[in-house]
Amino acid sequence: MNTATASLPRGRDGSRRRGRPPGGGTGSAAYRQRPGLGWLVPAGVLFVVFALLPIVVVAYLSLTEWNGLGAPHWAGLANWRSLLHDTEVPHGIRITVLLTAVSWLVQTPLALLLGVWSAGPQRHRAVLSAVFFLPLLLSLAAIALSWQALLDPNFGVPAALANALHVPAPNLLGDPHRALYVVVAVLAWQWVPFHTLIYQGAARQIPTQLYEAAALDGATRVRRFVSVTLPQLRHTIVASSVLMIVGSLTYFETILLLTGGGPGDATEVLPLHMYRTGFVGFDMGYASALALLLVVVGAALSVLIVRASGFARMDSDREGL
Repeated sequence: MNTATASLPRGRDGSRRRGRPPGGGTGSAAYRQRPGLGWLVPAGVLFVVFALLPIVVVAYLSLTEWNGLGAPHWAGLANWRSLLHDTEVPHGIRITVLLTAVSWLVQTPLALLLGVWSAGPQRHRAVLSAVFFLPLLLSLAAIALSWQALLDPNFGVPAALANALHVPAPNLLGDPHRALYVVVAVLAWQWVPFHTLIYQGAARQIPTQLYEAAALDGATRVRRFVSVTLPQLRHTIVASSVLMIVGSLTYFETILLLTGGGPGDATEVLPLHMYRTGFVGFDMGYASALALLLVVVGAALSVLIVRASGFARMDSDREGL
């Protein structure tokens, strides 16, 4: 077997494949073999230590009674039976799902449009993008406390506007019908820049020849966005949506500091219920069962999104590079 033959990729039957490589390339670089399993070792070690092992520990703790001190006591399925009869769990799931759905509907269009815009050659784009991405540099606690002060009905922005208009100041965070949507707005301000960065990077990878060809065909700016930009960003939209939806299941720091789950239980998401059960009620076993439920729901949603979007059938354009 000569060197050229040995460098050819193998087919499913183990034989060396000949002919044009995928994508139509003819040079030797196009025949590079796929990366070996050794490339997975660093990521695999990190996944086992920081993701798989904690899940196994939480699964064990969900079968015990433990107040955080001393040794856990085996309790079998008692925590899971309690989970079925906990009336706060269905409410927490409903609020969490509503928060996740509204957050996705708000954040995805904003991040997509801002990402595509910031990837262009507009004047002052770099300066505006740097200012816009500032929320990424702030801590969650600083953001929550700042917005709590800004929305205060006594001395915040609503109070200033109400005084100027001579109307009563609204208590946005104290209204059970509006508090959740105010939380969604704060979370969007906090996380849209992150997803904008993802879309910006992906938009810059779109070949300009596609836009030039569309322009020659007389396509308008909107038509080029719909027919060129969106199809080219389909992988990014799926990846951003998975990060956004699964990340929404873990929101609790901002909600804890902003509303404390209130007013009443209007913003009592399931992660907040888990936090209070474990670190306020010192029932680590039951809190572990709630945490494992969130892990299962998050994993199920990720698989559902990937399958529904057809992501599993998408071929990578950069595999092996």
